[in-house]
Amino acid sequence: MFLSNFLTIGQQVLVLFILIAIGFICGKKDVITEHASKKMTDIVLYIVTPCVMISAFQREFSFQTLELLLVAVATASVILALSILIAHLVLHDSDESRRRVIRFAVVFSNCGFMSLPLQKELLGDDGWFFGSIFVAVFNIFSWTYGLAEMSGDAKQLSFKRLLLNPGLLGVTAAVILFVCRVTLPPVILQPVTHLANLNTPIPMLIIGFYLSQAKLRDAFTNGRIYLAMALRLILIPVLAALGMSLLKLDRTMIIAFTIACSAPCAASTTMFAAKFNRDVSLSVSVTAASTVISILTMPLIVSAVWTFIYA
Repeated sequence: MFLSNFLTIGQQVLVLFILIAIGFICGKKDVITEHASKKMTDIVLYIVTPCVMISAFQREFSFQTLELLLVAVATASVILALSILIAHLVLHDSDESRRRVIRFAVVFSNCGFMSLPLQKELLGDDGWFFGSIFVAVFNIFSWTYGLAEMSGDAKQLSFKRLLLNPGLLGVTAAVILFVCRVTLPPVILQPVTHLANLNTPIPMLIIGFYLSQAKLRDAFTNGRIYLAMALRLILIPVLAALGMSLLKLDRTMIIAFTIACSAPCAASTTMFAAKFNRDVSLSVSVTAASTVISILTMPLIVSAVWTFIYA
């Protein structure tokens, strides 16, 4: 059963990496440029992501689903809080810039770009639903703790900045529509769905572009990066899956959240590092290296969890 699950999940991960490879080639051939990648990122953040949230929450209202939503929010919050604790207990460096970058990279996974497509393919609409909840909680943590950690200045925290985050705006609108039992008419829902479906190809091309700009040789000769990858790709998803299994939470949510936790370091690691003049080279290296290694670790961990909870 494990082998069957591994091959199924591995095939879906391979599909994503083929798209990443296309982005890599486009980056090397200057088909995708730095300017183009930034514009593509804006499209994903400000248009595609909110559409993903709205599409995922277009389901029949029930108090059972609402209860699942609240449990999912609480679970995602605990997972991220424990990730912060692990990062602060394990990762130490006399260089403040390196320390802040590596901690951010360990805490935050690429749960939007890498996880949502896989959750959708493996688990259908329910996977997308739980994945969207994790992304919403991720956005809250990244624009509060993440902002303070990378900047080193709690004054950088801004309620307005958090409130206007596109991911949070999207999920707020989606939850309002869900709770108020508003079903969008097909003429609106179909364009929203089409835009949401772009969440697979465009982010993969963007990741491929950034990999084409990274110095992968340097990434795999840095001991800090190996430690960060061990925490990000193995320890955190395993602990999260074990905890959720012991609590006997919804099985689809366990798998969806395991996928989110086993994703490589968030692309926002580099964006935050650049914004606050941290070690940008380290941020690019750890993101690139973890993305490459995740082609093996994601199928292994997710298939193991899948086999265990359905045994």
